[in-house]
Amino acid sequence: MECREAGGEIAVRKRGGEWPPGSARGKRVASGEKTGLGIALVIVLGAISGCGYHIAGNSDALPKSIHVIAVTALENKTSSYRIEQRLTAATVHEFLARTQYRVVHDPANADAVLRGKVLSVEAVPLLFDTATNRATTMLITVKCQISFEERETGKMLYQTDNFLFRNQYEISTDVKSFFEEQDPALERLAQDFAARLVAAVTENY
Repeated sequence: MECREAGGEIAVRKRGGEWPPGSARGKRVASGEKTGLGIALVIVLGAISGCGYHIAGNSDALPKSIHVIAVTALENKTSSYRIEQRLTAATVHEFLARTQYRVVHDPANADAVLRGKVLSVEAVPLLFDTATNRATTMLITVKCQISFEERETGKMLYQTDNFLFRNQYEISTDVKSFFEEQDPALERLAQDFAARLVAAVTENY
């Protein structure tokens, strides 16, 4: 069985073999409405320290001129409800925990700016509960477009149109509820995604 993002929806489709008992062909997960991401980002940033903050962490290979990083709100090009907010907030926390940089939300106050778009989210059921025919483990794949730019010079420190994050997660609800933030596995997904992203932009320069 596989899941494909198409026409603004996440569709679960047959990959091969027989459909699991009780499953519905082409089951689609409706999206929730998008909310005020900018406000949420300000809250995330402000809750830690205000207009800028710094937590000591590991060193990296970025230019020595980089001291302050702006993490802008990821754009959500999918129907996955508020997933961009989860991923953006987790990325902010990862920068704080793993690097020595100050993090702000306003690019005008930063030495480098991280921008991105969530292009697609795929959820492939791997394991099922035989009693309920509900998927219990999913393979989640998130595809993003990412750029990390030195603001003063315009130099691209990191850029890709095909940043892929893929991992397996046990889910406690159905697929629809998972992407509506009602499953704790979504928080783990966001944290794992952020760890991979921050490592990519700081170590691959």
